[in-house]
Amino acid sequence: MAAFVACGGGDPVGIVTDPTHGLVCDLDPAYLSDGEVGRDGIPALTDPPLVPISPNVPANSFVRDQDRVIAVQLNAEWIVVPHNIMWRHEIVNFNGADQMVVTYCPLTGSAMAFRRNAVDGAELRVSGLLYQANLIMYDTNVPESFWPQMFGEARCGPRSGTRLERLPVVEMTMAGWKSLHPDSRMVGAAGGLDDWQRYVRNPYGDDYEDPHNGDFLGHPIPVDDRLPPKERVLGLPGEPAGAPPRAFPFSAMAAAGDHAVFTFTWDGAPAMVIWDGTREAAMAYRQEIGGRPARFAAGEEGVVDDLTGTTWAVDGSPVAGQLAGTGRRLRPIGDAYIAFWAAWAAFHPGTQLMPGGS
Repeated sequence: MAAFVACGGGDPVGIVTDPTHGLVCDLDPAYLSDGEVGRDGIPALTDPPLVPISPNVPANSFVRDQDRVIAVQLNAEWIVVPHNIMWRHEIVNFNGADQMVVTYCPLTGSAMAFRRNAVDGAELRVSGLLYQANLIMYDTNVPESFWPQMFGEARCGPRSGTRLERLPVVEMTMAGWKSLHPDSRMVGAAGGLDDWQRYVRNPYGDDYEDPHNGDFLGHPIPVDDRLPPKERVLGLPGEPAGAPPRAFPFSAMAAAGDHAVFTFTWDGAPAMVIWDGTREAAMAYRQEIGGRPARFAAGEEGVVDDLTGTTWAVDGSPVAGQLAGTGRRLRPIGDAYIAFWAAWAAFHPGTQLMPGGS
């Protein structure tokens, strides 16, 4: 067995099954902790069964309308991964042509998807260790590397410093997703009704996601008290290098109404965040239609562009107007993702709160 240690000294933290290779990690040992479930104690899924999201059948009955889901595109098809599934599994590997992995850390509320080309297609799994209360993944290569989810980068092992390619995810309530894509499929419960109680309740407690609940189950995490610790934010890392990260709190966006658009510059080009309070959702996009610069304004069902008069939903799909039904989509910013504020601020110090925050 090899000790899992951190650069700069400190006592070993956790244990990694690795009989031949010691691991030195570019992580602050003060914020490393053992989740006490062991490696693969939270079992990742591989190519799980996909079932229709409606009508209700035993394999999808555990997801209620108010439950949150993660939506990704797999081989051009929308796939839904419910938080309920991720409470128990945290990682889903898809081994088709996309070699995609969808990840969710229930402790930090962070949903992210990646291509697995940086690990030569190897699967990612749950190490049982945490950094700043966030999931640490490991790859199934020999020797392995370890990947804190919110870094999206290896910080231990032979691939240290290697970044995973991020893929866009959209997150909202199940009712909200059904209203947009009633014919899409979701990761279902293989056991049907036998799995209902397992997946219908958050194992971390009914009040774990309360915005003002500052308890991360005792796992160390820095504190930034500008927002409640578990308020959801849509965040974007600082781009270009040296620019401040941005975070859009759900409470600030909700104050703007059921539908709103917030414009800014990111990575040297115009960008926007679309907010949909009816679906409890937000996502970041480029301000363009088919490569042509455009302006967007809030409408009754989404946001409306000034080039075609099309209304766009928060998932980037056209729902009314000239481009409705064409399959066109706004260009998402794949680096944007939702997380609890405390976790976002810990991984992205110096974050600028938007809109109009500090």
